[in-house]
Amino acid sequence: MSDAEIDRIFRALADRTRRDIVRRTLGGEASVSALADEYDMSFAAVQKHVAVLKEAGLVTKHPRGRERIVRADPDQIARARGLLAQLEGLWRARFDQLDHVLSDPITPE
Repeated sequence: MSDAEIDRIFRALADRTRRDIVRRTLGGEASVSALADEYDMSFAAVQKHVAVLKEAGLVTKHPRGRERIVRADPDQIARARGLLAQLEGLWRARFDQLDHVLSDPITPE
């Protein structure tokens, strides 16, 4: 994954509404209208949130009649989870190194 793709994913997930849309569409699809009914914002605002998620690859959107159906992409979610696991591994290794340094007794010269 490129740095730009990673930035898009985490920028998209930085917003509470977008995280909720992903959560709501992981278990099944939902129309943009149904999603919009759950938020205290305009339909257009929800469409913009969906567009950000779609650009990040976190959801797909396809027409069904007059509605636009949104569904989370579990593969992209898994990639984001993998990135977080890599970062966690780096930080754990650094803390382990710090623990090792701090646990060594200081010997006077």
